[in-house]
Amino acid sequence: MNVRARIVGALIAAVTLIVAGLITAPPASSAQLTEVTGFGTNPTNLRMHLYVPDGVGTRPPLLVAVHYCTGSGPAFYSGTEFASLADRYKFIVIYPSATRSGSCFDVSSPQALRHDGGSDPVGIVSMVRYVQQRYATDPDRTFVTGASSGAMMTNVLLGDYPDVFKAGAAFAGVPFACFATTDGSMWNSACANGQISKTPQQWGDLVRGAYPGYSGPRPRMQVWHGTADTTLRYPNFQEEIKQWTNVHGLSQTPSSTDQPQSGWTRTRYGGTGTMAPVEAISLQGVGHNVPMSGMAAAVIAFFGLDQGGGGPTTTPTPTPTPTPTPGTGACQVTYTMNAWNTGFTAAVTLTNTGTSQLTSWALTFTLPAGQSVTSAWNATISPASGQVTARNVSYNGTVAPGASASFGFQANHTGNTSKPPAFTLNGATCT
Repeated sequence: MNVRARIVGALIAAVTLIVAGLITAPPASSAQLTEVTGFGTNPTNLRMHLYVPDGVGTRPPLLVAVHYCTGSGPAFYSGTEFASLADRYKFIVIYPSATRSGSCFDVSSPQALRHDGGSDPVGIVSMVRYVQQRYATDPDRTFVTGASSGAMMTNVLLGDYPDVFKAGAAFAGVPFACFATTDGSMWNSACANGQISKTPQQWGDLVRGAYPGYSGPRPRMQVWHGTADTTLRYPNFQEEIKQWTNVHGLSQTPSSTDQPQSGWTRTRYGGTGTMAPVEAISLQGVGHNVPMSGMAAAVIAFFGLDQGGGGPTTTPTPTPTPTPTPGTGACQVTYTMNAWNTGFTAAVTLTNTGTSQLTSWALTFTLPAGQSVTSAWNATISPASGQVTARNVSYNGTVAPGASASFGFQANHTGNTSKPPAFTLNGATCT
C-alpha cells in the first residue's frame, strides 16, 4: 500500500468518526487548549497542546492522548471525551501532534523502538517531563492512550518507557514492534493485515529488549479492537494480549470474562478488578472507528482516575496456572466463543495431558451447521466448514506434557452458535 492510499484510508476513517457523531464540542469550561513550545528535546518537531482543567489540585495525574493518522492534537481534543473527563476528575491532558506527511506517528523505525533511541517517543516523553516539572504532577499517575496510529504509539511508549508510564489504553492498535521496518517506509502491511503472529515469549522479549537492564515494574495495559476492523485487522488484538500478559508473567487464560455492554466482551488477566494488569475488550462488528461514546470513561476507570488513584505501581504477583488434571484422552480443550449477529470468534486452548511431548499437533473437530471459518491465527484450519482440522504453525508445534498451546479463529454463522461437540488430538479423543 502506498502512502497516498494509506492517507486516503485514514481520511475515510476520520470521516466515519464524524458521521458516527463522535465529534463533540469542547467541554464547557474556562480552561482552554493551549500550544506549548520549547518543551525539550524534540527530534521530529512534534507539536504539543496542553489542557489543564480549572481547579486541578496538588500533584495532579497526567494523561497523554495520541491521535490517529491525518489527525492532530487539537482534533483529538475536540473529537474525544478525555477533556470533559479531565474537567470532572481533574487530571491534565497532553495532546501531541505528528507533523510529517500523513500525520502518522513513527512506531516502526529502530530509533522509535528503543529507550531514548530518538524519533517521536523522545519528543512525547519530553512533553511529559515538561508538564511533570511545570505542574508538579504525580509521576505514579502518568498514563497514555491513543487510537490507531496513537494506539500503536501507546504500545511503543509502554515498551520504551516503563519507568515513565504506569498504564496505557490502546484503541485499534498493534503490538509493540509489530510495525517494525528498516526501509524508512513506516508502514508494515503484514502487521496491518494481521499476518504477523509470534509466541507470547517472542512478543514479550521485544518489549524487554527495548530497555535492556530495566528491572522495575511494568505498565498495566488495556486493549480495544473491533472484530470488523479492516485497517489494522482483528488478529492484532490477540497478539497484543499475548505480548502484555507475557510481559507481566501471566497466563493467557482470563481471570474473568464478562460483557459490560452489548457487543463488548471483556477479558481480564492476572486479576478480576477494574485495574487488572491486562484488560482486553473485543467489540463485535465494530470497524476502525474507535473510541466510541462511553469508551473513554472505561479507560479512565482502568487508570483509576475516577477514584483519585492510578492503580498498582508494582507488577502484581502472577496468578498461578493450574496444573491440568489428566483425563481419559490425550488432551483437554477449552473453547470460548464470542458471537454476534452473523459471526463469531473462538479462542481455543489445548493442553497435553499425555506423558509424551508433542512435536506437532492436529486438532480435529466438527463445526455445527452454518458455521464457516474466515480467518485463523496461531494455527492453520482446513477445510472452512464441516469437519475441520487445526494444525500448528512453525513456532508452536512443541507441547510438553502438562503444557498448552492456544489458537483462535473468526467465522461466520447463519444462526447456529453451538460449539463443537468433541475434539481429537492427533487421532486421540480429548476431554
